[in-house]
Amino acid sequence: MTIAFFGELMLRLSPPGRELLLQTPKLEVNVGGAEANVATGLACLGHAVRMVSAVADNPLGASVIGELRRRGVDTSSVAVEPGRLGLYFLTPGAGLRASEVVYDRAHSVFADRAAERWDWDAALNGVTRLHLSGITPALGPNTAAAAIAAAEVAAARDIPVSFDGNYRAKLWEAWDSDPRGVLTQLIGHADILFGNHRDISLLLGRDFSGEGSDRRREAAEAAFAAFPKLGMIASTARHVVDADSHRIAARIDTREGAHQTDEILVAGIVDRIGAGDAFAAGVLHGLLQGGDSRAAAKAGLALTCLKHSLPGDASLFTRADLAAFGEGLDVRR
Repeated sequence: MTIAFFGELMLRLSPPGRELLLQTPKLEVNVGGAEANVATGLACLGHAVRMVSAVADNPLGASVIGELRRRGVDTSSVAVEPGRLGLYFLTPGAGLRASEVVYDRAHSVFADRAAERWDWDAALNGVTRLHLSGITPALGPNTAAAAIAAAEVAAARDIPVSFDGNYRAKLWEAWDSDPRGVLTQLIGHADILFGNHRDISLLLGRDFSGEGSDRRREAAEAAFAAFPKLGMIASTARHVVDADSHRIAARIDTREGAHQTDEILVAGIVDRIGAGDAFAAGVLHGLLQGGDSRAAAKAGLALTCLKHSLPGDASLFTRADLAAFGEGLDVRR
């Protein structure tokens, strides 16, 4: 059972420790990309995954492909072409200072690739699920058209589509875009949505009046009414104490009802980037294991909590790590 992921592969550059960007002339490098993070997380959990993307024909692109292969991701559908690899710079937060991201991904090989150049018949051959996110269409008209084409081909083949909202205002605002129109088309093909009431508010052009879980249920019911294919909405609730301590709960809504976990205090955070992608990987893992919404929420919460302890963008935890979560923090010998 192979899951395909369509999205940009890029590099993350960040200063060491809790320094400001270029406070000292050093940068640490990690492979990034929302869809690749979910793919890597699932590959480390033992699932078959395929990345569909395009990278620069240079040592940077080669290093990205090499890292994904090392983690067990099928990169046979990653095109290698002349051009540049997308980058982003992360200044990690500390204390009461929030983290900050600077994008440098305009005119990357992936962003500039014409939509008609993607061979979806080949890329989706043998695939049992397609995973997309709102970051890909936010990059520009080429990637928006490509994401829609991918979803349409998947729908024609009865391949289920999961979609992570991942709304990035900075990216959408950089071009003459129509976020609601594009995202509505994509989510119209999805059976699973990773998103919360704010994502649904954007899609439907309305606010939801309830508070807490009531507001989330109201939004979920509105989304189910608007999107007939949609059967599940998975989300997290995060309460930020400071940069090092967050309280996190997971929630899954279905047409029949909802399950929400208790909050877990995640303290001593090492790196929160990619935690949402880890959550998506955990939920999909739970479902692939035959679990219900309760089991999927539990797996998603466990993996997102574990991801906060790990530098870099992707979750690298195994099934054994997931099974041991919550069993104590003493040294395992």
